[in-house]
Amino acid sequence: MTDTAQPDTGWFVYVLLNDRGISYTGISTDVARRLTQHNAGAGARFTRGRGPWRLIHQEGPLPHGDALRRELRIKKDARFRSSLKQQAGC
Repeated sequence: MTDTAQPDTGWFVYVLLNDRGISYTGISTDVARRLTQHNAGAGARFTRGRGPWRLIHQEGPLPHGDALRRELRIKKDARFRSSLKQQAGC
């Protein structure tokens, strides 16, 4: 029997922004693919109908658990999200 388990690395935390200044934070192993899904309306329910989205921040690669924890920290840190929006020109 072979071990087919993937190593727990390769996760990215990303922050998206739309034209109305709404941000969305998530994690993925392929940020470009995930951005395409969000813009096509096939991403998270929150992003549907609120696009188009653009990538304003990305961190990683990280182990899955670290990516989840970082995602939560970003979601709770309004000051950090605000600084990202300012850097993005919003």
